[in-house]
Amino acid sequence: MKHLLILPFLVTPALFDSAEDNTCSASKATSHATGNDIVETAVAAGSFKTLAAALGAADLVGALQSEGPFTVFAPNDDAFAALPKAQLNALLEPENKGLLTSILTYHVVAGDMRAADVVKQKTLTTLNGQRIDVQVTEGGVMIDGAKILTTDIECDNGVIHVIDSVILPATADIVDTAVEAGSFGTLVAAVKAAGLVEALKGEGPLTVFAPTDEAFAALPEGTVETLLKPENKDKLVAILKLHVAAGRVYGDQALAAKHLTTLQGGTLDARMVDGKVMIGDATVIAADVEASNGVIHVIDRVLLP
Repeated sequence: MKHLLILPFLVTPALFDSAEDNTCSASKATSHATGNDIVETAVAAGSFKTLAAALGAADLVGALQSEGPFTVFAPNDDAFAALPKAQLNALLEPENKGLLTSILTYHVVAGDMRAADVVKQKTLTTLNGQRIDVQVTEGGVMIDGAKILTTDIECDNGVIHVIDSVILPATADIVDTAVEAGSFGTLVAAVKAAGLVEALKGEGPLTVFAPTDEAFAALPEGTVETLLKPENKDKLVAILKLHVAAGRVYGDQALAAKHLTTLQGGTLDARMVDGKVMIGDATVIAADVEASNGVIHVIDRVLLP
């Protein structure tokens, strides 16, 4: 799970340039463009054989040889070797091409972002659509838990930063994520009764403001049971669609937008009240929970049209 409302802390580019406390470690290196694109540079380095093979299996070589620019957080061969062998072999099988593509694009950010740019960010949006977290620690700069080993390897169409482990995106869809969480039993039952399971398991992306079981339990007695009756399906659909917006809208983006149009057609106001994020009259109690086809924000009450 990803989390919203991580308190930001300020970092400066100088953190990458300190001596023994260098946040990117002593292996930091900068190279100049040599007439090679990202793929050619990785192949020439000799330490990205598995990454190159994976790009080929996912048919992404051409994309990373295009004009770009791209920023690639590139796991070296040792990083891939740390994965269970069976898992790695499975990812390279043709039937898992979609999953492999999702993982590889999770390592790529649009634009040319040097180390000094990266450390200014709390998160970065990947070509996968999901965000990766950036954290500066005493031990180094971490990207979703992977340590940056080498920075600013220049290519004709972008830049490579080497990382020490493979980072993995969320692979469960919105419905499966809610089921696995265990605290959305009533919501899942309502989605099934409304015939919306397929829509919420589709490609999306979608943003769901998900009321917990406690939120549904706070409704007047008998309300949930009445809504789940077949004759009230249209009303249930309207209520559930009020909790869904098109696109992958993260917490900071919702606050910046101030108003979100839902699939029900209504509008939800997003605002900060006493240090808490409010969506309509509900409080966000957990946010930016990643799913493969969108993002979930957990709220403490059911929104009503």
